[in-house]
Amino acid sequence: MNDFFATDFTNPWYFTLFTLTTFAIIFFRYLLISGVYHYIFYKLFRDIFKKRVINFKPKEVQQFRTEIIRSAITSFIFALSGTVLLILWQKGYTSIYLEWSAYPLWYLPGSLLLAMLIHETYYYWLHRWMHRPKIYQLVHKWHHDSIETTTFTAFSFHPIESILQALMIPILIIFLPMHLSILLLFLIIMTISATINHAGIEIYPAFFNRHWLGQWIIGATHHDLHHKQFRYNFGLYFTFWDRWMKTESPKSDEWFEKHAK
Repeated sequence: MNDFFATDFTNPWYFTLFTLTTFAIIFFRYLLISGVYHYIFYKLFRDIFKKRVINFKPKEVQQFRTEIIRSAITSFIFALSGTVLLILWQKGYTSIYLEWSAYPLWYLPGSLLLAMLIHETYYYWLHRWMHRPKIYQLVHKWHHDSIETTTFTAFSFHPIESILQALMIPILIIFLPMHLSILLLFLIIMTISATINHAGIEIYPAFFNRHWLGQWIIGATHHDLHHKQFRYNFGLYFTFWDRWMKTESPKSDEWFEKHAK
């Protein structure tokens, strides 16, 4: 481990090696989570969850291929971001820490929640900006080519959008102290959340949109409406920005009730 931290990752050889290794991990994680999720809910539990399926059209093989290819590009860009983050960490420019005693234990979940709230704010306003007509055609249309979303849509972005999304983590970690394990957990949550939101099947219980907590959490129904309506539901994890900015779809509750029961 000491040898790893002592490695100069600005060296082109180590930079390339670490980037490719990180790419393999990110892309495999994406394929694993998306593939397992798809298998469980569309294959294994088909009879149980068939009434909760939002996207009724059969998924074409070509759509899967396109999404996976685009996701590979996204994974590579995210891997580059990870290498830059590692170099910033080595140079002492980040607030990542390794000692559990550096901050109170309550700060561990607190920093995770704060990171998610900051990320939510960044993504909401970036997402709305990407829906401006000229920006949309240049940057965001690739993602919306998947009107009927799948688990593999989660990382299917245009390279420019991938870069804009990847910028968030290095910038965040410069200012927000996070334990390395919490940062890794945050990255996993990002992938799982994106998979759930694009899966096209509602997994949350029927009362969820009326629960005091559930009404603030985004799921497949909420995000599926965004892919169909374009003008609503720009959130990532939570609904509060959509509610505050009046961009929550009027059909959100109706659509959820239809597919969650």
